[in-house]
Amino acid sequence: MKTCCTVTVSVLLAAVFMQVSCSSTTMKRVTKVQVSGFDWKNCGQPDAPAVLKSLAISPDPVAIPGDVTASASGSTSVELASPLAVNVTLEKEVAGFWVKVPCLEELGSCHYEDACDILNQLIPPGQDCPEPLHSYGLPCHCPFKSGTYSLPQSDFYLPYMDLPYWLTNGNYRVQGVVGGGAKELGCLEVAVSIHSD
Repeated sequence: MKTCCTVTVSVLLAAVFMQVSCSSTTMKRVTKVQVSGFDWKNCGQPDAPAVLKSLAISPDPVAIPGDVTASASGSTSVELASPLAVNVTLEKEVAGFWVKVPCLEELGSCHYEDACDILNQLIPPGQDCPEPLHSYGLPCHCPFKSGTYSLPQSDFYLPYMDLPYWLTNGNYRVQGVVGGGAKELGCLEVAVSIHSD
C-alpha cells in the first residue's frame, strides 16, 4: 500500500495555503487562532475516482500556533496529473445563512487552473518533501499515481500566520472540487469554526 496524505486533501490544502501566502493587502497578523468543530465529508459522485476514506485531526480545538496530530486515508482509481483544476467554494455563516465569499486576491471562492503548479510553488521540484512525507517516502508533486493512500497518525507544528481580516472569527465551510479535463475527479467539503485574538 502506498502512503501519502490523500491527494484530494493535499490539493485542497495546497490551494488554501497558497491563497494565504499569496495575499497581502487584506492580511493581518494574529497572535492566536483556535480552530474547532472540524468536520469533513466527500461531496462528489458515488463513483468519483478520488475519495477520502478517513481524516482525523486533534486536539479540538486546534491552537495556532501549536501542535496538531493528523491521520488520513483515501484512494484514487486514476492518475492525477497536470493540469489538475481545483474549484474552491468558501462560505461563511452570517445570521444563520451561508454566504459565499467571493474570490479576492486569490483567496475565497476561486478557480485554480492547475493545482500541480501550486504544489510546485509551495515545494519547488527537486526539493525534499516536508515532514512527515519525507520520512515516509511519500510524494508531494504531480503526478499522483492511482492507488490507495494513507498517512499514519503524525504530529505537525502549525506556526503563526497572517489571516485576511474577514477570516478571523466565525463558522466556515470550504468545498474543493478537483477535476481533470472535463471530468470531476473528487470533491471534499470541510467545516470549521475559527476564533482569533
